[in-house]
Amino acid sequence: MGSYELIKGDDNGVGDVKKTYITVEDGFKEGEAELANENAQFRENSVKNGQKNVISVSDSPLQQRLVSLDVFRGVTVALMILVDHAGGVISAINHSPWNGLTLADFVMPFFLFMVGVSLGLTYKKLPNKIVATRRAILRALKLLFLGLMLQGGYFHGVNDLTYGVDLNRIRWMGILQRIAIAYFLAAICEIWLKTDDDAKCGLDLVKKYRGQLLVGFVLSALYMSLLYGLYVPDWEYQIPVDGSSNATKTFSVKCGVRGDTGPACNAVGYIDRTLMGLQHLYRKPTYARTKHCSINSPDYGPLPSGAPSWCQAPFDPEGLLSTVMAVVTCLIGLHYGHILVHFKDHKERILQFTIPSFCLVVLGFLLDLCGMHLNKVLYSFSYTCVTAGAAGIFFAGTYVLLNLSMKLYTRQQTPKLMYMGTGGQPLPQSGWGCMH
Repeated sequence: MGSYELIKGDDNGVGDVKKTYITVEDGFKEGEAELANENAQFRENSVKNGQKNVISVSDSPLQQRLVSLDVFRGVTVALMILVDHAGGVISAINHSPWNGLTLADFVMPFFLFMVGVSLGLTYKKLPNKIVATRRAILRALKLLFLGLMLQGGYFHGVNDLTYGVDLNRIRWMGILQRIAIAYFLAAICEIWLKTDDDAKCGLDLVKKYRGQLLVGFVLSALYMSLLYGLYVPDWEYQIPVDGSSNATKTFSVKCGVRGDTGPACNAVGYIDRTLMGLQHLYRKPTYARTKHCSINSPDYGPLPSGAPSWCQAPFDPEGLLSTVMAVVTCLIGLHYGHILVHFKDHKERILQFTIPSFCLVVLGFLLDLCGMHLNKVLYSFSYTCVTAGAAGIFFAGTYVLLNLSMKLYTRQQTPKLMYMGTGGQPLPQSGWGCMH
């Protein structure tokens, strides 16, 4: 979670609380004249009516945050804590051993979606693209470094009171590394791949950000072509023999296929084994909980009799090829950030949120029925569609709920509602649709 804390502050543009404009990306100023005028008018009317404790944009840094995104983040963090602590006890909410979708499988896509939304708000206007690129590179490197420290095996001998980098088995990829890659590529797209055209409707968004859409389509096509077209040969791996520090046992896995999406012969694992090496992959893969590899499935357990040879092989759930589709999830979230930037009317925003979200969910389940299974470990295209669509629906729901609550309640209500009210900002209204 520390990784996301590094970049979450960008999404809402918290700046100098004494200003009526909003600052983002360490000083990039977003003039918000409509917001300032609305806030001033609200305070003036409240004073005339004898009201006290008036909520103002300049009252608190919380007033400059997009509260619906903060709540989305908070719920996702709570969900992450739940599945981390209860997933081992309640298998229904733990990660799916292979194909399928559980509650835990929504956590990573939700975070990537929020990164994209945040970037859309952060890079609304860029006085200097070079400076913004440098900062994006620096933040991505910070995330990569933290990932290698926390998930790369730096503390590999805690029980023996030893620590340090074991370059022979350090894990190169991981959750933080995946977020870093997705953040960086999405940031570069947002900085460099957009036109100066105005966007007043959905079609205008497509035209303005057509370069980013092209990147998303290219990445999806690259992933699909490699997953279903790459030839996967036979391979083997070794594991230590119990009770011996030097002896190893070798297992051979028969493949020689294309387009296989099972645990043993998929292109995702083949690319990771080839480019990074087996010794640098995650050593406790989720497929070890399948019925083929565990008598306690869907939990970990002893191998059943006649278990396949691949059951004890390393496999990285945050591999190189699967990270390609994680970037696509971030780009989808970036589109929702664009909706917030370019559409000021609440109804128009909700419409723009919900239509593509439901379309993605329906498309993902249709693909699953057609054989392109929902698979978090492979980060399949159907999984990308369903989870990104679900994130969009949930984000739209929090947006509706919190904007209605800020209209219906005042600062004199319960502490929780007061926090919700002061945590958001009044959003100016504008016309619907295209006017040209």
